[in-house]
Amino acid sequence: MKSVRVVVVGAGVIGFSTAVCIAEALPFCSVTLVAERFTPDTTSDGAAGIMFTSHSPDIPVERQRRWFKDSFDHFLAIAQSQHAPEAGVIMSSGWQIFKEVPAEKKPYWSDFVFGFRHMTASELKRFPDHRFGQAFTTLKCECSTYLPWLEKRFKKAGGRVEQRKVNSLQELSGYDIVVNCSGLGSKTLVGDTQMSIIERCSRLEPSLSKAKVLSTWVGLRPGRRNVRVEREEVLLQGRRVPVVHNYGHGGGGVTISWGTALDALGLVRQCIHEMPLHAKL
Repeated sequence: MKSVRVVVVGAGVIGFSTAVCIAEALPFCSVTLVAERFTPDTTSDGAAGIMFTSHSPDIPVERQRRWFKDSFDHFLAIAQSQHAPEAGVIMSSGWQIFKEVPAEKKPYWSDFVFGFRHMTASELKRFPDHRFGQAFTTLKCECSTYLPWLEKRFKKAGGRVEQRKVNSLQELSGYDIVVNCSGLGSKTLVGDTQMSIIERCSRLEPSLSKAKVLSTWVGLRPGRRNVRVEREEVLLQGRRVPVVHNYGHGGGGVTISWGTALDALGLVRQCIHEMPLHAKL
């Protein structure tokens, strides 16, 4: 009998990665993933899915290195397996070029990709407006293929999916643990004012602040100053319910998705360990 009821909000690469980690590692949990949109209509579906990223300024570098390494190992194992075509994961080589020499010439993830080096002067001649570049081989994940593969893996582990919009955490009071992977939706769901794409654009073009949104393309990169992977307790319908947050990845969502999912899993384990015994029965 599954005794702990867990709900994951969000069906992008962060939501499904987290849901899979929980469902596979904690079989005594009943895990439901709830989202308004599923593939091919998620933000993740528009991601290039190339594994390299920027850093979160206020998060220890060692924690970010662990997120990257855990994710890289996960995707590399898929790329080297029979699942690679179905999951949409391949090796990919290329350059990252800069118009100005960056302060950090060797990023924290350079030890994990293959063949990282600085581009030569002759290579840079192809890009006359750029002064610096990095060459390396990494992994690429096609999310429009990867997300259905993850969903199948989630269901195989006993997970359930439910398509509906969650307007408030109060709607989820029937669960023992809430895992928030709602990305941009966290602005309204948990009142995170650091998530707002229009606000950032309005700094460049103030007229956009009052503009009417006619439509959106799912290639958005909802981010915040730092990725948020932490837990808190929230009062839901008179009950104190642990909420684990995992969102705000910006353009590095695919790149560190599995690593932050494993961190979120660890937080869920902590929540269960601290629950009163009757809540687990």
